Amino acid sequence: MKIGFMSIFISLPLWTIVGGSESCVHKDYGNGGTVCVCNSEHCDTVDFVSPTEPGKYLLYTSSKTGDRMTRTDGEFQQNATIHANRIRIVVDRSSIFQSIIGFGGAFTDAAGINILSLSADVQGKLLRSYFSPEGIEYGIGRVPIGGCDFSTHTYTYDDMDGDVMLSHFNLSEEDFNYKIPLIKRAKLMSQKEIKLIGSAWTAPPWMKTNNDYSGFGFLKREYFQLWADYIIRFLDEYKHNGHTFWGITTGNEPMNGIIPINRFNSMGWTPREQREWISKNLGPSMVASQHNKTKLIMLDDQRFLLPWWVDIVMQDADAQRYIDGIGVHWYWDSVVPTRTLDETHNRHPEKFILATESSIGDKPWNFEKVLLGSWSRGEEYMMDILQDLQHWVVGWIDWNLALNERGGPNWARNYVDSAVIVNATADEFYKQPMFYAIGHFSKFITQGSVRIALKAPDGDDYVNGVAFLKPDGGIAVVMHNQLDSSVAVTITDDRYGDINIDCPPRSFQTLVYI
Repeated sequence: MKIGFMSIFISLPLWTIVGGSESCVHKDYGNGGTVCVCNSEHCDTVDFVSPTEPGKYLLYTSSKTGDRMTRTDGEFQQNATIHANRIRIVVDRSSIFQSIIGFGGAFTDAAGINILSLSADVQGKLLRSYFSPEGIEYGIGRVPIGGCDFSTHTYTYDDMDGDVMLSHFNLSEEDFNYKIPLIKRAKLMSQKEIKLIGSAWTAPPWMKTNNDYSGFGFLKREYFQLWADYIIRFLDEYKHNGHTFWGITTGNEPMNGIIPINRFNSMGWTPREQREWISKNLGPSMVASQHNKTKLIMLDDQRFLLPWWVDIVMQDADAQRYIDGIGVHWYWDSVVPTRTLDETHNRHPEKFILATESSIGDKPWNFEKVLLGSWSRGEEYMMDILQDLQHWVVGWIDWNLALNERGGPNWARNYVDSAVIVNATADEFYKQPMFYAIGHFSKFITQGSVRIALKAPDGDDYVNGVAFLKPDGGIAVVMHNQLDSSVAVTITDDRYGDINIDCPPRSFQTLVYI
């Protein structure tokens, strides 16, 4: 049964706008929606106060017509009148699914360059928008291990040919100027643990069959252990600089090194060679190191590789023992059925599935990489997050925290859109609808929340939603109305009764109660 991502925009007369949040200053660029402008004078915030009395609730709404996390409150009603034209959605605590790890974005070189191009005050506003209690409270930060396409040049941590002792291994200027200090600032302003996940795009060219940063190329077998040592060395250096990693992946998008359609940093793996590397090199090296609590996430590539790639790797008992989770990217989700997620979970229920990268504007037919204010792009994020969560995914990570108005910098000219776009000339940044789409989850669904069932009438495709039981016993329900017209909904909880809601056109909402 499909319950829509219910972006509930509530308009009941008994509700009142509450809280001390700063409101959005809108700007329309003619792309079917608006951005919220942030500068030294102003930046919108999200005021969240958890409901403290049973039977009362808070509702946060974002909509194409202009709401951005607008907060209203109210009470459940016993024996409320429910008209025939209302859709009833029932919160069912008895059906329990996956536990949530969290939501976040990536500390790329490009993100650091753009954030630090702003004045100190505006930098702080941008980071607080993501990580502080007045923002959407990200709890995950993905960190490229070395360079990626969203760097200004190609590099690894040891580009000295034949350095089999890794004696020339060094973190880069980008680590010391962008990644390490911004991660520290994010941690200082967050009330959540920020889980860091490292992903390598490529080994040094001299370790590869094609002696290149990109293109058709694989890790040479004689360097399997050295590449594992390189990863451990990265973790060591970051720990020395104050940052311990919650997880690492086996490498970003190995298919790009097999089918090099995109000419950017990549390294190919076959699933059998990756299985051997995990079981004989990376896994044992991690266990023997000071990072033996760090989670190992395999694949880090597209959904269409599921469950085939995972099944092959898991055939080796040693590899299976070292692997904690499976990373998936969103880029072809629109043409790959969700049953691949279900099949992967059913075959390997002890391994979590985490969405590790998402962005819009990557396709060749996306002639405008950045579309400021596009509500449709926000809805694409909304629908994908919702779909993933409904099919066993435990969290969702956006790509660059911030890009410029072109969608870069990017040495390979592989420009894309971002939830936050920086205009350094004006010393301001723009929060896209995508930012609020993610925020309707990251702000309210805390780490350790467990998905529970929502039940709706068969055949209802008007609204879509997902519900969670939070560690404090509260409930969070996120919903989306994709229609150009409002939809009347009744949410029922057998403990408290009913809420009648009119969901506005093209809106997202999060309902929270205890």
